[in-house]
Amino acid sequence: MLQKLFLALAFVLMPMHAEETERPLPKPVFDVVADGDQQAVFAGGCFWGMQGVFQRVKGVKSVVAGYSGGSSASASYEKVSWGNTGHAEAVRIIYDPRIVSYGRLLQVFFSVMDPTTKNYQGPDEGTQYRTAIFTANGDQRHAAEAYIAQLSQLHIFSHPIVTTVSELRGFYPAEAYHQDYLLRHPSDRYIVINDLPKLRVLKRFYLDLYEERPVTIAWH
Repeated sequence: MLQKLFLALAFVLMPMHAEETERPLPKPVFDVVADGDQQAVFAGGCFWGMQGVFQRVKGVKSVVAGYSGGSSASASYEKVSWGNTGHAEAVRIIYDPRIVSYGRLLQVFFSVMDPTTKNYQGPDEGTQYRTAIFTANGDQRHAAEAYIAQLSQLHIFSHPIVTTVSELRGFYPAEAYHQDYLLRHPSDRYIVINDLPKLRVLKRFYLDLYEERPVTIAWH
């Protein structure tokens, strides 16, 4: 598969799925109670947009773009782009649960991507663009599965949710040029078409969570 940098030019005029932008989602009925900084790992298509969204959520301390679901040996953009490594493009979020809960992060996550499409989001296709939640503990798994059930029972989406929930077995930061990509390239046509609308969803529907000043990358 061609690298995303080239796919952007070929598919840039493809619209976002309507279900990403129609309405705010309900708050989760079940949430996680935790002390001290926590981590959440989500995959929902290109990690550029996911990172850009969660960098503007109040209570989030850092967001790293990377890979999860496969082995450390295959955790590189060149290898992951073939779609056969088991990895998904993902983000690792470190957050303060006193300010934003895991459930509210789930609420934002399901609002800024289409959880009903298998192995693609917008112009990006392949297993590395699947929608997935990698849980750090049993409470997170319970919360994620309960929220999927809640959204399904309410028929929020017109098609079945295909987001998978699995145990977090490793997260591997992506290459430096992928980090803070939305912040560093806000005029990139891929970003303008596919990712800036996600930020507008966050600000429009979840203003109480919206942080005007984004956190920037901080990892070693």
